[in-house]
Amino acid sequence: MHTKTLIELAQGLRSKEFSSVELTQAFLDRIRQHQHLNAYITVTEAVALHNAQAADTRLANGTANLLTGIPIAQKDIFCTLDVKTTCGSKMLDNFSAPYNATVVEKFNQAGAVMLGKLNMDEFAMGSSNETSYYGAVKNPWNINSVPGGSSGGSAAAVAARLAVCATGTDTGGSIRQPAALCGITGLKPTYGRVSRYGMIAYASSLDQGGPMARSAEEAAIMLQTMAGFDEKDSTSVDLPVPDYCAGLNNSLAGLKIGLPKEFFGEGLNSDVAATLETAINEYRKLGAEIKEISMPNLKLAIPAYYVIAPAECSANLSRFDGVRYGYRCENPVDLADLYTRSRGEGFGKEVKRRILMGTYALSTGYYDAYYLKAQKIRRLISEDFKQALTEVDVIMGPVTPTTAFGIGEKMSNPIEMYLSDIYTIAINLAGVPALSVPAGFVAGMPVGLQIIGNYFAEDRLLNIAHQYQQVTDWHLHTPKGFE
Repeated sequence: MHTKTLIELAQGLRSKEFSSVELTQAFLDRIRQHQHLNAYITVTEAVALHNAQAADTRLANGTANLLTGIPIAQKDIFCTLDVKTTCGSKMLDNFSAPYNATVVEKFNQAGAVMLGKLNMDEFAMGSSNETSYYGAVKNPWNINSVPGGSSGGSAAAVAARLAVCATGTDTGGSIRQPAALCGITGLKPTYGRVSRYGMIAYASSLDQGGPMARSAEEAAIMLQTMAGFDEKDSTSVDLPVPDYCAGLNNSLAGLKIGLPKEFFGEGLNSDVAATLETAINEYRKLGAEIKEISMPNLKLAIPAYYVIAPAECSANLSRFDGVRYGYRCENPVDLADLYTRSRGEGFGKEVKRRILMGTYALSTGYYDAYYLKAQKIRRLISEDFKQALTEVDVIMGPVTPTTAFGIGEKMSNPIEMYLSDIYTIAINLAGVPALSVPAGFVAGMPVGLQIIGNYFAEDRLLNIAHQYQQVTDWHLHTPKGFE
């Protein structure tokens, strides 16, 4: 059953070919069989089977929708009522939320069955899923390689068919980068399209939840449930949610695609570049026009991001102090010792690094020199996207400079690790939507093509990705041993 698409599974449930309980049990068995991937932090077997029984009741009485009875998994950054939510950190190893995140609640209302909570870089800080307190996630295409981060558990679970689809979050590429490295489809929606309520914050002006699935069609079905205004989230945008599946089969004739010359220069692996060129040629065959464009401020994205994101992280993570909830050190001698040791023992190395960078950038005498200047650069990057998207309909390019690198390969060099997100970070700074679609392989490892669109144009991006997937089969490939 795990080889079927979401649509095929939904049809099988309705035709009573199998029940949601049987389907859920099959995925739970696969999770046990492939524990070595370390994709899950928490598996909610009893709850999943109980909810599968409820889904079967809905299916029987005709009140089901497309996701009812479908086994999915949530990134462990979304709060789940009475289920541990760790954010991949020792700091929250004992935290059980008293409420559901809006995204979780929406899937529950749709009748989807949550299999468990997925592993991730600690507080979403990382590009490889190696900073998790619960250990590194392994890439199912090569278990000696990283799956990408921070949503590496989500990407690995979908690629290995340990869940039909999964949620992820993207602060600087954390949906698209692991989707590319694991050969699945991942979408970062426009900032404000998906509620952030109950999503533990890393950098509040950049974080955005989105779907991770095998195909653009499945991502569209997921986004239909996830998207929408939420009065509990002050950054949520009050706009109507379109039917994301309605335009999937629209023709691409006349589509104008921009290729930023800044994306295809030094630093991009030549084999990855050749793979992307082949993918872009498929769009030519589908009737698209290709145009080279320039976005001169893209080169400033990395330094701007690594001032803004750590600054927001410093503010957001100040709440974890050992007093109200989360990890608390043993036998503190006074309040200062409680704060110092709880944070020192509860946070990992990468989180501490970013807190320190952010606190420094916000400190007296450095705010104007660093944080304010980074925000001005952010505006320039946003203007680059606005200008480019008046000339073309979408922008295409790489997601990552290389295919998945080895576990441990970049952990001793933070700068090299940060450069893994060189093609994704600018999109978060601008707030526009983008997705990664499987585009081929280099030496047996997946390559992703990034498609970037205008604000709230997710339906167009999904249409463009879906049409590509109608003439290619990269998204149908399964890692060896997980067939």
